[in-house]
Amino acid sequence: MVMYLGQCTNDLIRWPRPASPPLVKMEVLYSSEYGLSSTHAMSGTAIPIALVLLTCSRWQYPLLYGLVLIPSWSSLVCLSRIYMGMHSLLDIIAGFLYTILILAVFYPFVDLMDDFNQTHKYASLIFIGLHLALGICSFTLNTWSTSRGDTAQILGSGAEIACGSHVTHSMALILDPSPSILPLPTPPITLTVFAKAILWVLIGMGVVLIVKNIMKKIIIPLACKIFKIPCDDIRKARQHMEVELPY
Repeated sequence: MVMYLGQCTNDLIRWPRPASPPLVKMEVLYSSEYGLSSTHAMSGTAIPIALVLLTCSRWQYPLLYGLVLIPSWSSLVCLSRIYMGMHSLLDIIAGFLYTILILAVFYPFVDLMDDFNQTHKYASLIFIGLHLALGICSFTLNTWSTSRGDTAQILGSGAEIACGSHVTHSMALILDPSPSILPLPTPPITLTVFAKAILWVLIGMGVVLIVKNIMKKIIIPLACKIFKIPCDDIRKARQHMEVELPY
């Protein structure tokens, strides 16, 4: 929700990125997007704060670790955007404050949404439909930019995670520990545990790349054929909502 609201707000406000010159832009991929607020700053703030909020009551670890993690993670991400010439200090501050506001609004309802997603019979269909509707709304805000595809991927990932959570709960593959035994002791990080974690990451990345290439070869030509859009130039074809959103 942080990333989605950030992208849509950018397209509504349409605040340009810092001028170049005088700035030297070291990254040109996202130059077509707007600047206020920085979605990198938003994700770089939301992830560590949410990570600490959602784990401090479930796992035994010194809270100091979390209080060090939050500013370290957030400041590295935020400063990198200024260094790359993609955002001004105002963009970064706006992104940070906007994220705090979104977290303050949504965090109290996290458990409620999680319970609904896991236990409601049609939760997966509801979440997929909601994310699809939000994607269609975001595609109508402005002319094409790289943020359209990013927003669709973010929404698709959110829907996928919701479905996965629902299925694992329905099949009792992952059982939630009883509140009476929380917080759980933090397991030791051995070489075996670390190696397994790295292996899971590599397997996951491999699966993502395979699926992405398969979808690219199937969905884009199929969408172009259905909606009668020229498919000679894939990049231009993807600038149509009818192609990029389903892909």
